[in-house]
Amino acid sequence: MMRQLHIWAAAALLAIGGTAFAQAPAKVVVVTSFSKDVTDPIKRAFEKSNPRFTLEVQNRNTNAGVKFLEETRSANQTDLFWASAPDAFEVLKGKKLLQQYKPKAAGIPEKVGAYPINDRDGFYSGFAASGYGIMWNERYVKANKLPEPKEWTDLARAPYFDHVSIAAPSRSGTTHLTIEAILQGEGWEKGWRTVKSMAGNFRQITERSFGVPDAVNSGQAGYGIVIDFFAFSSQAAGFPVKFIYPSVTTIVPANVGIVANAPNKAGAEAFIEYLLSPTGQEVLLEPTIRRLPVNPVTYAKAPADYPNPFKDERLGKLMPFNADLSESRSAVVDTLFDQLITFQLDALKAVTRSIHTAETALAKKDNPRARALVEEARTLIAAMPINAAQASSAEVNGAFTGGKQKGARQAELESQWAAFAKERYAKALAKADEAAKLAR
Repeated sequence: MMRQLHIWAAAALLAIGGTAFAQAPAKVVVVTSFSKDVTDPIKRAFEKSNPRFTLEVQNRNTNAGVKFLEETRSANQTDLFWASAPDAFEVLKGKKLLQQYKPKAAGIPEKVGAYPINDRDGFYSGFAASGYGIMWNERYVKANKLPEPKEWTDLARAPYFDHVSIAAPSRSGTTHLTIEAILQGEGWEKGWRTVKSMAGNFRQITERSFGVPDAVNSGQAGYGIVIDFFAFSSQAAGFPVKFIYPSVTTIVPANVGIVANAPNKAGAEAFIEYLLSPTGQEVLLEPTIRRLPVNPVTYAKAPADYPNPFKDERLGKLMPFNADLSESRSAVVDTLFDQLITFQLDALKAVTRSIHTAETALAKKDNPRARALVEEARTLIAAMPINAAQASSAEVNGAFTGGKQKGARQAELESQWAAFAKERYAKALAKADEAAKLAR
């Protein structure tokens, strides 16, 4: 009798366990560049709304996320890719690493500003919009008697020296978009001149994009070059920060796409539908997220001072962004930034400091020869080792696509670009120092 009771008990436990197992939420795996401040509230809200699924978030920066999907495509275990950079989605689409899905959500316009919200072929969807600009710590600025910027070129002026923070575009998809927007808005040569002029005033170049708002919020840096929602969420958290969109910037969608051969396609579709639902769009307004919804109706529930790209005339007229152009030279732009700026920051700051010293002296007492030397120094800093056409060419861009021979070519180009920068910054420093002496 006791033996029979044990058997019945064991059978009952197995039945209960089997039922529990059958009803366990199905896992939806998402690779994203977004921080936990963004993903955690959305994860909780999605799982509450869709108890059949549980969201597993794997955080990687944009470039690392793209590489991860490439490396694991033969045994893919990822359902969704979720990030801000539209050109990253173009890369994945081109490599056939995404699958088509047309969301059922209604009320989403075709464009935000001048940019299409969804991929025309249905491989990824916009769920929020973002722009790129400058945030600053009001207390820091007041304490150091510093000005409030309006344009990118303001950050190149002498008062901003050693007060500006940025993330490396090779590590941050949003910073890459910021640099690319400047290059598209101003043109290759002028755009790099602006970028390198700002860079001479950089205090730090961080490895992750959220390192920049953290530095500004804590007062480690006065100004940060950021995606807008970093500033908006900081404001919502009570930090004394301001934010501005320079005239040369863009509003583009942040996207989500289903990975090719997704193990849980139904769960991936449910997540996209949730993001685009009225409830999902409202979650974007939460203080730790503060993204711009793509459904115009949602703004009725936003705070009074919340930016609205569908009604704000200035935001609607910001420059269009060419994702195809950005994708065609993405690795080249990132590598140029690292070789000319990130790895040469000390040399670039040294020559910039000398130029500021000379220009300060020239403002008190003009010296034509010294002024000419300063301009020569600035021209040397602005010089680029390749032009726009070369950056997108198969010969140059192809060197960054992998393979042993192309890997050797990539190393060769990186070495050439680093040497180019070192030589010109050294010559620029000599001219700036001479100008400073003449201007005394």
